[in-house]
Amino acid sequence: MRDLTQGSPVKLIIAFTLPLLIGNLFQQFYNMADTFIVGRTIGVNALAAVGSTGSIMFFVLGFVMGMTAGLSIVTAQRFGAGDIEGIRKSVGASALISLVFTVVLTVLSVIFTKPVLVMMNTPAEILDDAYDYLIVINFGLGAAVLFNLLSNLLRGLGDSRTPLYILIFAGVVNIVLDLVFILVFRMGVAGAGLATVLAQLLASFMCLIYIQKKVPLLQFKNANWKPGWQSLREHMNIGLPMGFQASIIAIGAIILQITLNGLGAASVAAYTAAQKIDMLAVMPMNSFGVTMATYTAQNYGAGNINRIRLGVRQCIILSGVFSIVIGLVLILFGNGAATLFVGSGEEEILSLTWLYFVSNGSTYLILSLLFIYRFTLQGLGQSFVPTVAGIMELVMRVVAAIFLTEQIGFLGACLANPLAWLGACIPLGIAYYMSIRKLEAKSKAQPIPIQA
Repeated sequence: MRDLTQGSPVKLIIAFTLPLLIGNLFQQFYNMADTFIVGRTIGVNALAAVGSTGSIMFFVLGFVMGMTAGLSIVTAQRFGAGDIEGIRKSVGASALISLVFTVVLTVLSVIFTKPVLVMMNTPAEILDDAYDYLIVINFGLGAAVLFNLLSNLLRGLGDSRTPLYILIFAGVVNIVLDLVFILVFRMGVAGAGLATVLAQLLASFMCLIYIQKKVPLLQFKNANWKPGWQSLREHMNIGLPMGFQASIIAIGAIILQITLNGLGAASVAAYTAAQKIDMLAVMPMNSFGVTMATYTAQNYGAGNINRIRLGVRQCIILSGVFSIVIGLVLILFGNGAATLFVGSGEEEILSLTWLYFVSNGSTYLILSLLFIYRFTLQGLGQSFVPTVAGIMELVMRVVAAIFLTEQIGFLGACLANPLAWLGACIPLGIAYYMSIRKLEAKSKAQPIPIQA
């Protein structure tokens, strides 16, 4: 476990971010391995099929990741305050809420898999493959919930290394299972989905074993399952809005995907390949943001408001410099990486991926600020403004999907992300600076109570 309330903020931020970053990058690498294997062994249509499910998966899995991250923020606040009993209650409340939403989300996602794909105008030539892949992921949703919950609880106590080690091992297993299910058993895209689910299940069991052996504070005991309504409510007050924020953003992505489907399989394949590389490029910025959630939550629990401001300032410098550098790299070399997924002979697709890289890579600085402000506010237990920012992202993506794509085609779809980032970053930045000033003023007069 790591206490983020003592020591140099910049050193702590880097030390916490690095394992988180390596884990996230590795996760993206094995997600890319899915795409690489599917695209190169089954074909471009199979690549497009898997890509066309991305926004739907993000709608559900984004909610799961946001919700479990929100639940762990309460745990981190309790840890920063030195409240051992509060940590134990937080574990029980988080487990109960996650269990209920696992059942609900699994049932709904399985029932609506095919209707949603049809509603999104998924091209006929990729519809069956898209369904085969997505239905497997939806049936295995419980594995994703469990792994995200356990890994986020560990991070809430300052441990970002253990989830990294587990993720690396599970990622290797995922790649091996991809090859076995697709190349040996000829399971097609469903095999890629099954490999992902089994790898997440393995990672969940490994987290459980580690917690039972090494982390008494997070161990599930009988008393944990009776956290009380007050505890459940304060966890839901943070966890559910964070989940809904991700789902709101995903709605915009789904509308954009519908527009892309209307442009044809080549546009879907180009966007899929470019997005895979883009997700890898932005992962360090996202990791800095996630770090700020835990850093802020622990220091908020300890009443160290000035330390939060200092950490945010130093994190903006670190993430901002990286965002500029990686944006230039993506613009200059992104198309070379895209050939890994579509092949060097697909000139039409590669011309489209270049449009994506230029429009997105040149605006990464805005995204880096968005991540820091959003996660810092969430670490403070605030949900209203981040939710408003999510709505702004939705509006901007819908504008790009409906109006810009109709006017300028694929480039309009590429501009959806930069517009969404700008629309969300403005209210988040204003809210952060207003909030930190109010908290600093209050801290001079009285101790800061933990909010939910």
